[in-house]
Amino acid sequence: MEQALVEDNANNRTLLQDILIYSGYEVSVASDGFEGVAMARQLMPDLILMDIQMPGMDGVTATRLLKESPETSELKIVALTSFAMQGDQEKFMAAGFHAYLSKPINTRELPAQLKLWLNEEELP
Repeated sequence: MEQALVEDNANNRTLLQDILIYSGYEVSVASDGFEGVAMARQLMPDLILMDIQMPGMDGVTATRLLKESPETSELKIVALTSFAMQGDQEKFMAAGFHAYLSKPINTRELPAQLKLWLNEEELP
């Protein structure tokens, strides 16, 4: 299964990529929203882990662009964010994200979460 990771922080990118590869996934990586949108349109990954705070194009804007396009509107996109205030999860879900993952990420739980997200039914 092809996964996409869009993360501007090199350390976070390396950590998440290593976890995904160790868990048996093929991973493509982008370091900003522009690259992430282009990569998603080309690869049509099974799941995208999308950082929210990135320079140039943030994750909310990148997700909105993907969700507005008929070709990519059904992609599963998970928000990766350090925003963990009350109401943030609801805000990201309303913006079109499939799920929400707050940082710091629990690296032991991530593989199980990935399986859950990839196996559940499509959202309406």
